[in-house]
Amino acid sequence: MAKGLKIAGGIVVGLIAIGACSAATNNDDGTKPGSDNAKPAATAKADSKTTASQAEQFTACVNKNGTPTEKAAVTHVTKVTGADKQNNILDAPEVYTDFTGGLTGPHQAEGKLIATAFTSCYKSDNGLVTVYDKDAQVLANAQF
Repeated sequence: MAKGLKIAGGIVVGLIAIGACSAATNNDDGTKPGSDNAKPAATAKADSKTTASQAEQFTACVNKNGTPTEKAAVTHVTKVTGADKQNNILDAPEVYTDFTGGLTGPHQAEGKLIATAFTSCYKSDNGLVTVYDKDAQVLANAQF
């Protein structure tokens, strides 16, 4: 019985050593030390897409497909969060602007334009985008 335990213990130690060596020879991106560290084409494309912020991606979409009033409104977008990861269950991205006044203020119409423009650029089975002013007060929201 003791001999069987020693063998089993040796196997476990061996597997741990193999795993440690394997982890030590691979970088996080899957390349091995000493190689040219070139990323696959698919990864390089994904990296170039993610270099633009979510706000830049959103405004680029609107500038390409939006109406003139939507294009004017999105020039006030300062930040977008939650647009990059959607699960179609309960998506709730947020768009921040440099407007003031909240829901009853003078820029509520521009907030609604931004929310509508967002629904043209992003799709979800169960999403709600919320547009905020610079003081984090709600300007508008829309289902998308």
